Amino acid sequence: MTTLQNRPNTALMVIDAQNGVVFEAHARDAVLSSIRGLVSRARDADITVVWVQHSDAGLEKGSDAWQLVPELERLASDPLIHKTYGDSFEATDLESVLGLAGVGRLVVTGAQTDACIRSTIHGAFVRGYDVTLVGDAHTTEDLSAFGAPAPDQVIRHTNLYWQYQSAPGRTADVTPAEDVHFGGGGG
Repeated sequence: MTTLQNRPNTALMVIDAQNGVVFEAHARDAVLSSIRGLVSRARDADITVVWVQHSDAGLEKGSDAWQLVPELERLASDPLIHKTYGDSFEATDLESVLGLAGVGRLVVTGAQTDACIRSTIHGAFVRGYDVTLVGDAHTTEDLSAFGAPAPDQVIRHTNLYWQYQSAPGRTADVTPAEDVHFGGGGG
């Protein structure tokens, strides 16, 4: 289990579910539906739901593209992390938010698979967190015109390699949304 001391709780992370990020994302509606279901189940289990919102030159803070998608509802009590780097931990207060909630396990969803999702799951893992990537609740846009594989291949590859990550005292796994178990009282 997590190498972080006194961190028995789980948090659901929703990374960059923003209008401009998922506008043309692969299986957008299905992924957002999976995330919506996970958010509902996490709240029912009293699990912290952490929202991450990216901004940069192409995703200007306050613009319509920067806004969270209307299909997902963030409550005012849900932590909101503003970031400018791929890894949600870099130059943000995410670590302190998770520490205050006693979180040692992250269940990760959102976009983009080959950018902020990959950066964040690796960033969390090296910082001592157990990391569950929800295999059908992350997505990316089609960047094949720039030499990248098709989006479904990017997603499948990320799901494939993440389930084999290992490190002392930590777990990494990939789970379909329907099989994610939050339990109760998770912070």
